[in-house]
Order: sequence, then structure tokens, then C-alpha cells
Amino acid sequence: MKHTWKITLILIALFMVAQVVGLFVVDNYLEKPDLPLGIERPDVEENISYIPVLIAILLATGLALLLVKFNAVGLWKVWFFIGVVVTLTIAFGSFIPELIALLLGLVFAFFKIFRTNVIVHNFTEMFIYPGIAAIFVPIFNLMSIFILLVVISIYDMIAVWKTKHMVKMAKFQSNTKIFAGLLIPYKKTQAVLGGGDIAFPLMFAGVIMKNSNMLNGLIVSLFAALGLLLLFYLAKKDKFYPAMPFVTAGCVVGYLITLLL
Repeated sequence: MKHTWKITLILIALFMVAQVVGLFVVDNYLEKPDLPLGIERPDVEENISYIPVLIAILLATGLALLLVKFNAVGLWKVWFFIGVVVTLTIAFGSFIPELIALLLGLVFAFFKIFRTNVIVHNFTEMFIYPGIAAIFVPIFNLMSIFILLVVISIYDMIAVWKTKHMVKMAKFQSNTKIFAGLLIPYKKTQAVLGGGDIAFPLMFAGVIMKNSNMLNGLIVSLFAALGLLLLFYLAKKDKFYPAMPFVTAGCVVGYLITLLL
């Protein structure tokens, strides 16, 4: 088992909190489609929306690898700060006025990047991925989000086991103390869960919710969490594993369960 049961269950619980918060944020934006700050969603057809998203992910990964290669910590912090402000503002803006959401986004982003501690870090992670999901869920249909999850799962396996650049990026983020994902320090080590492993199942659950109801979205998120739990149970200490194949399998099983209900 990769971590203790206590740490594993904390990670799973935080994952589920992010999923539940995300579904409520997405649901609010399905009712009021305009995003804060004049942000516009990509203007693409739902059945091919996975293509520009995959291209954007590859470009962002390439840029991140350049920053890692040249140890450009300052640029990494600026890039991360902007992303955190935008996503937090979107997430908070689903519940409170836009200006207050922006101010809170700036404050939390500052403490996350420049005065970081584990509580602020994980708290903001609960809202960053809901903000991302609020942007992308409306442009996906079931087939396109399924294709995205499958491709990302394959990419995750290649990036962790073959090229290992995902491992390099994770270590760089840990060294800079600016990590995209959940992070729980314990016993002179730390348990982590990458941000993509939270965002992509949330997007899938959001699309299911959009096509049916909140309960079905929650069922999908629950089975995604069970997929993660299985990974943590089977994984060995001090080794890196791609989480997306397990998460995607959980999402698919959860979706099939919703069809039976």
C-alpha cells in the first residue's frame, strides 16, 4: 500500500470534497452561463471539443517542461499565480458577486504561492478544479469527454512510465513548494495527488450531470474515488503511478451504474 490508511482516506475525502464542490459550481454556471472577468469559453462543437483541449494540454506541458529545464521558478510562480486567481475567481463567482470573488481569489492565490502552508494549499485546491470544470464542461458532450479521458489516461501512462517527464515535473513542483494537486506531508514524506487526476473526473461527472442530474454526477465521482482507492491500495511506497487509468475506469463504471438506476 502506498500510504497509511489514514493518509489514504484523507486524500480520498479531499478528492470527494473537490468533486462535490465542483458539481455545485458547474451546476450554477449551467444556469447562468456567463463567466466572471469576461472570460469566454472556447467556441468549438461539442463532438470535437477534446481536440483543442488536448492541444492546449500539450502546449502547456511543453511550456512547463521548459520552465523545469531552465529552473525558471520565478516564471513558474507568475504563471501559477495567474491561473490560481482566474480559477478561484470563477469558482467563488458561482456563489458570490464577481468583485468579491476576484478579491478573494487574489488573496488566496497570494498566500498559496508566496506564503504557502498545507491548509491554504489544500483549501484552494478544492476550488481550483471546479473553476476549470466550469469553463470546459459546457463545451463537452459524453462522447468527447470520454475520448478525452481515454487519451489522457494513455498519455499519463506514457508520461509516468516511459518518458518519465511527469515524474520530473512533480519533483520540480514539490521542490518549489508550488504543487498542482493535493499534498499531505507525513512521516518526513508527503502524499500527493495530481491536479489532473481531480479535474478530469470532475469534468466527466459534470457532463453526466449536465445530461441527467446531480445524483448521477455524484455517483460517477464516487466511483472515480473508488478507482483511486484501489490504486493507492495496490501501489507500492516510493514509486510513481499514473492515476488516470484507474480514475477513468472508475468514471466508466460509475456511468454504467447510473444507466442501471
